[in-house]
Amino acid sequence: MAHTSIYLNFMGNAEEAFNHYKKVFKTEFSAPIMRLGDIPPHPQMPPLSEADKKKVMHVALPILGGTEIMATDMLESMGQKLIEGNNITISLNPDTRSEADRLFKELSQGGNDGIAPHDEFWGYWGTCKDRFGIRWMFNITNQPEK
Repeated sequence: MAHTSIYLNFMGNAEEAFNHYKKVFKTEFSAPIMRLGDIPPHPQMPPLSEADKKKVMHVALPILGGTEIMATDMLESMGQKLIEGNNITISLNPDTRSEADRLFKELSQGGNDGIAPHDEFWGYWGTCKDRFGIRWMFNITNQPEK
């Protein structure tokens, strides 16, 4: 079912923050924490240091009223820098690829910093910043085979 999440960026302390939020909201992670070291090798991606491999690629935690917060650690080694404005993304999880494509097309008009939805190892994913400076993510997670 389609839903919306709030995606947060951290500079290396996503796991610490989410363990705190887990205690505050008295909930459990939606799935095990994925580490940057879990990413399959890719020819265009430089190798990660052992420290960076331990950082959080993805974590998700339900909070209140069906809302879920998600997060990743940004990598200073890759030139990523956390500043106010790039630490929060609204993550849209539509039911279909065509709906993800439609949302991307409409939200990215007049904006910048976009990556059109495409296949990744975990699912169908893309992102953009709209003309008002709001960051949006589009994600359809691969469903396990039954």
